[in-house]
Amino acid sequence: MARVQKKVRHKALKEKLSSSPFLTDDALAEFLEVSVQTIRLDRLELGIPELRERTRQMAQDAQAKLKAIASSDVIGDLIDLELGRSGISIMTITDDMVMEKNRIARAHYIFAQANSLALAVLDAHAAVTGIANIKFKVPVSFGEKLIAKAEVVKKRGNKYFVWVKTRNDQQEVFRSKFIIVSLEQ
Repeated sequence: MARVQKKVRHKALKEKLSSSPFLTDDALAEFLEVSVQTIRLDRLELGIPELRERTRQMAQDAQAKLKAIASSDVIGDLIDLELGRSGISIMTITDDMVMEKNRIARAHYIFAQANSLALAVLDAHAAVTGIANIKFKVPVSFGEKLIAKAEVVKKRGNKYFVWVKTRNDQQEVFRSKFIIVSLEQ
């Protein structure tokens, strides 16, 4: 019976990580109602690296796919990229990104993460931002980790319509709709 439960748990672990690859061992243990040590042993047995290594591998894979901008132009850490479709980046708000008086993130950093991600998802060798419709929904503070997800929703001629939604751990903090123009003929 324990062998069957282990197979079921392994299958659930793989499925959960394929849909949410950034879960910690603690979160996985809570989800599967087992100890953290059990999760670590299961990952080892299945050849699944720990969170830091999974993130590093995804980032390397995503960086290799970039076409429209250089990896050094991406604000935040690009961790997933499907050219012409979608992408994900993560950025932690550091001390140099906040206003001194209130420790709230400067808006241009949040916008820059979204804008560079919108450019990164394009399957084009050169592109620029044509229009950006942005909405800051809640203030972001020092230390918060922001996860931006971009999706190409439409392509018309040399124009790409890209939506980017940025969240912290609890809620959406920023939303943007971009029209990105490919410079290719």
